This record gives sequence, structure tokens and C-alpha cells, in this order.
Amino acid sequence: MDWIAAVPALAGLVTGSFLNVCIHRLPRRESVIRPRSRCPNCSKPISAGDNIPVLSFLLLKGRCRSCHQRISLRYPLVEAATAALFVAAWMRFGWSSTFVVSCLFLALILTLTVIDLYHRILPDVLTFGGLAAGVVLSPLQDPDFFHWEAEPTSLPAWDHLGFSLLGAVSGGGCLWLIATLYRRFSGVDGMGFGDVKMTAMLGAFLGWRCAWLSVFLGSVVGAVAGAIYMRARSEGRSYPLPFGTFLGVAAAAVALWGPEILRWYFSD
Repeated sequence: MDWIAAVPALAGLVTGSFLNVCIHRLPRRESVIRPRSRCPNCSKPISAGDNIPVLSFLLLKGRCRSCHQRISLRYPLVEAATAALFVAAWMRFGWSSTFVVSCLFLALILTLTVIDLYHRILPDVLTFGGLAAGVVLSPLQDPDFFHWEAEPTSLPAWDHLGFSLLGAVSGGGCLWLIATLYRRFSGVDGMGFGDVKMTAMLGAFLGWRCAWLSVFLGSVVGAVAGAIYMRARSEGRSYPLPFGTFLGVAAAAVALWGPEILRWYFSD
């Protein structure tokens, strides 16, 4: 791989370190700015030398320097995953405005994915904030996500705003309708409203086609993973699965290869 890939990789590692702060603090309604990073066990501030993404975890052998309690493996995994996603976006889009938008989207998706996995919530500051960012930044997005046809067509950048809003409304509306019908006929909630807001955010960034594709793939991933987990743990069908996590995994793949997947599917 070209050495220049180190640039998005390093940017991903640094971003991933901040995402860990968001993942830990947002569910607790704490500021992600202050105070500085602390050990979650002993609350001792973490020095700059012990806060180097991935490397510090390895040098400290996965333990806090002050209290010697284990550091969750989640921290280096999130940092490494962010770096991998940024490199994948760079390989897919090169140095372009779409690369920048994709990195922001992937960072949001990764944060929501992990928070939902651990806490079964999708914070409004991320879903609504991401929705607004998706609409505002839509002129910088690849038009391949917004046009109607299977094959790429010319589309003025400022027309992206309308298609982004359409994606948000149709994406969120589609999932809202599914959730409403499921509750009406089953008498129980199949998913939370946070999933609806997250899908609206997907539509703002990726357009309606790729938002619906994300919902479909996320449902498939969730059904398979849920069946395996419940069978392994002997959980009942009422066990609350984190649909936002499965939706996030699917959306990350669609953000990188969605238009290609759609063209492959609809090709003769």
C-alpha cells in the first residue's frame, strides 16, 4: 500500500481516540470536552504519553498506570477500526470532498454502533446532529449516492440538498412505518425511535436508495447475528437486540460500496 495511506490512518487513530470519549461520556450526559481524559476506574487524569492511540494500550499491557486495573479492549479496537475505515474511504474516494464527508459519516456511524451495542440508546446529539450535517454537506457528496437511475448521471452539486432531504424523509419515514405497523399488529415495540432518527441521518448522507439498502442489509445482519446469539445464550425472542448496531455495520459498508452494490443487483 502506498505510504501516503499513513495520513488517513493517523487521522483515523486520532479521531478514534476522541470517539472513545464520546462513547464513554454521551450515554452518561457528560461533556466530551471537559474534564480531560481520565481512567474510568480510578478517575486519575491520563497523561499525554499514556493517551497515544493503540500504542499506549500495548505499552501499558492493557492496564491503567495508576490503579493497574484493566483497560477495556474496546478503546484500541475503536481506534483501529476508525483508522481502517478512514483508509478504506481514502482508497475508495481518494483526496476529495467525498472522502471528507465519508470520514465524518463513518465516525458518526461507528460511535452510534458502539453506543447502541453497550447501552441500547442512540443519542439525539449524534442522530439529529448527523442529519443536519448530512444535509449541509450534501453538495460535497458524490452524486452517485443521490441520482435516481442505476447508472451514474450528471447532477448539479446544489441539487444534492433536495435529494439529501428526500433521503432523510424517505429513509426515516420508511423505518417509522415498519415500526408502527409492527407495533400495531404485534402489540410490542420492534424498535426504538432512535433507529428511525438514525435512518433519517443515513438518508441525508447517502440518499434514499442507499438508506433503504442499509436498512435491508442491517435487518439481514441483525436476524443472523440475533439468532446465533440467542441460541448460544438461550435467550428468549423478547431479548432486545441492538438494531442500531446492525444498521451501523450495514451503513458503513453501503457508504463505501453502496452504489456499486445497487448497480450489481439491478444489472442484467
